[in-house]
Amino acid sequence: MTRLVPFDPAACDLAAAHRFDATVLREYDVRGVVGQTITTADAYALGRAFGSLAKRRGARALAVGYDGRHSSPLLAEALGAGLAACGLKVRTIGRGPTPMLYFAAYTMDIDGRPADGGVMITGSHNPPDHNGFKLVLHKASVYGPDIQELGRLAAAADYETGRGSIAAVPVFEAYVARIRADIGGARRLKVAWDAGNGAMGEAMAALARRLPGEHILLNAEIDGSFPNHHPDPTVAENLKQLQETVLREGCDLGIAFDGDGDRLGLVDSRARILWGDQILLFLARDVLKRHPGATIIGDVKCSEALFDGIAAAGGKPLMWKTGHSVIKAKMKELGAPLAGEMAAHFVIGDGFYGYDDALYAAVRVLTILQSSDETLAEFRDSLPQLASTPELRVHCPDARKKAVVEEVRARLAAEGAQVTALDGLRVREGGGWWLLRASNTEDALTLRCEAPDEKSLKVLTARLAAQLEASGLTPPRF
Repeated sequence: MTRLVPFDPAACDLAAAHRFDATVLREYDVRGVVGQTITTADAYALGRAFGSLAKRRGARALAVGYDGRHSSPLLAEALGAGLAACGLKVRTIGRGPTPMLYFAAYTMDIDGRPADGGVMITGSHNPPDHNGFKLVLHKASVYGPDIQELGRLAAAADYETGRGSIAAVPVFEAYVARIRADIGGARRLKVAWDAGNGAMGEAMAALARRLPGEHILLNAEIDGSFPNHHPDPTVAENLKQLQETVLREGCDLGIAFDGDGDRLGLVDSRARILWGDQILLFLARDVLKRHPGATIIGDVKCSEALFDGIAAAGGKPLMWKTGHSVIKAKMKELGAPLAGEMAAHFVIGDGFYGYDDALYAAVRVLTILQSSDETLAEFRDSLPQLASTPELRVHCPDARKKAVVEEVRARLAAEGAQVTALDGLRVREGGGWWLLRASNTEDALTLRCEAPDEKSLKVLTARLAAQLEASGLTPPRF
């Protein structure tokens, strides 16, 4: 990994214009490769730009946190300096998961007034040499056009100025106590936990010590090089250690987190993986007991079994666009108590703050199991047995990916196909569906297929492969 140079205010023109690398201003966050497309100078400029945007929207105080990557402390220091140079009060919460930063942004009192938002320095589930920034303002994610506005502000040096302040305010104990407060049920469980050496490790361990039952902790030590396996619970390979532990120790379930702790993975007592839409349905059935008829939101990648299951439980299923930021915005707009994604972000507004916290989602799962005779394995067995592909990606240049989706849409329209174009193309045919959409985070197209059986699935994957080939792309091995 390229060495990160500490930010030196004395060596810089602190009011100068700054241009970010064209690849780092993403749809949902700012991120790139450490020492190449993300430097401490970028972090300082982002602090100036976001601080200016926030101040012009009425902010006076922001929280800053960082994950366990080796580059994160230096980036946090530079970003904090940039925020303070705008005249803001900056309160640093130290190392921890992204949801702990959200908790601070939602609950912290700064000199008698609530915090106005915050910035989390995190590379999420990306490789160790990547890092980035997630931004929150007035209890909402900063994304889309606002991310691009940060680039404009920096390029024009259109900054607010002032004499701010920086102070450390620990929130770790308060965060863990808040998560612990909602555990319930009398049944004692044996649980394996795997933080993947990510930023949730210390909070996971602290919570487990406070819970009833028996708990086995894996990879709880925070290590930004991720020495044991990559921390992404949506990839089956990364759950092997957890699965082996569940079987060997006779656990009721296993729980896994991604690198910054906002995505949740589960395996049942037979070490079978529950994917994001299955976990969302498990949570939805419980939420709908308290909120009958409520809207529950899932993204376009989710199984039809999720939307049918929500309706069967008395809820109103809503399919929405992919992306935790847009999901949270839609949830807030509708006042929905629960939303989630196939990517395993779960946003709980029922008794919680309405942001994605995988540790809190895990507590809700445990509470449901501890309050019921049903096991997670029995829940999984109750689901329709459908054939599906995992979420797949095909490399496609950024300048080309939206054009490919439009080409496929035009061909399908000429055929009279049944297409939902909410976010990419979700095509119903052969008793199932297939999805093609342009990724908002990578130079790639995202694909998924689902069918009643394996024979029907092969028909759908062949259909999708033919569409990709017609646009000059090589399809994946389904």
